[in-house]
This record gives sequence, C-alpha cells and structure tokens, in this order.
Amino acid sequence: MNQQNRKTAFELFTFFFRIGCFTFGGGWSILAQMEQEFVEKEQVLTKEELVELAAVGKSIPGIMISNIAVLFGCRMCGWIGGVAAMLGITCPAVLILSAVVYGYDMLRDNFWCHCALKGIQSAVIPIIGSVACSLGREVFSNVKGKTIGVIVFLLCVFTGISNIALVLSGAAAALAWRGVKKHGIF
Repeated sequence: MNQQNRKTAFELFTFFFRIGCFTFGGGWSILAQMEQEFVEKEQVLTKEELVELAAVGKSIPGIMISNIAVLFGCRMCGWIGGVAAMLGITCPAVLILSAVVYGYDMLRDNFWCHCALKGIQSAVIPIIGSVACSLGREVFSNVKGKTIGVIVFLLCVFTGISNIALVLSGAAAALAWRGVKKHGIF
C-alpha cells in the first residue's frame, strides 16, 4: 500500500466520521453530503456514479449508507479505502449510541432533549427532499429512467408487491432495455 492510498484512506475516514457525527436523517441526508463533497466540490464522482452507488448500496443486504461508503472507499483506493470509509461511518453511531444507552434514563424524559430532536426532525426533511430532487433529476433525465420509475412507483403504491421484487424487476427491466437497444431487438 503506497503513501497516497494511506492518505486517501485517512481522508475518507475523517470525512465519513465527520458526517457520521453531525448528519441526522440517515442514509439519504448523508448521501446529500457526499454529493456536495465528492460531486460538486472535489469532482471525483459524477451524479450518475453516485446514483449507481446508491442503487447498489440500497440493493444489497446491510445498512445502505455503510454499503455506499464501502463501495465508494474501494473505488477511491482499494480495500483499505473501503475499510476506512466503513469505520468512519460506523464509529460515530456506535459511540453516540453507547452514550445514549448509558444516559437513557436521564434523556428519556428531558424536555430540552425532546425539543432538540423535534428540531432535528424538521431540518432533516428538506435535506432528504433536496437530495431526492437532485439525484432524481439525474435518474429521470432519459426515457428509460422515467418509464421504469413511473411503473415501479405505480406498482409500489397500488399493489402489494414487495420492495425486493420491485428492485429486482427494475434491474431486470433496465437490463432488458439495454439489450433491446444494443442488439436492435424489436
């Protein structure tokens, strides 16, 4: 492992540790931070690549943002980057949750803690909405994305089909669409 990979791994760890400590709202709000840092600021990813990471991260078992962090870390500097990103994103949650468990009886009925959490909830909704709109523009920028998105949305809302089946169906539809386009079938 060379010096540059170690430096990149350390930077990944510190970035994911920082956003793991101070970003509320789960994976989607963290994805917004990744978009701002790695797509807009550092330009090491495109929006399309971030959407692909999110799709794969959400499709495989485990915590979505941890999966995305590992995939992104591996993309940046191999397995050491994946490990650094995973440790960076999970350590804050473990540390904070340990503190909350230790002091749960004090926090459970604390008026100020309750108010702070309500304020955090209110701030998270626009953050999640903004990343959904930003990444949604990328996904729905072509006919294929719009068609698959509308069909899956309608199936999700109006049928009892499981999310797993919908994700697998979306992947199959995209692969079939590509096959039709590439091989001129139909």
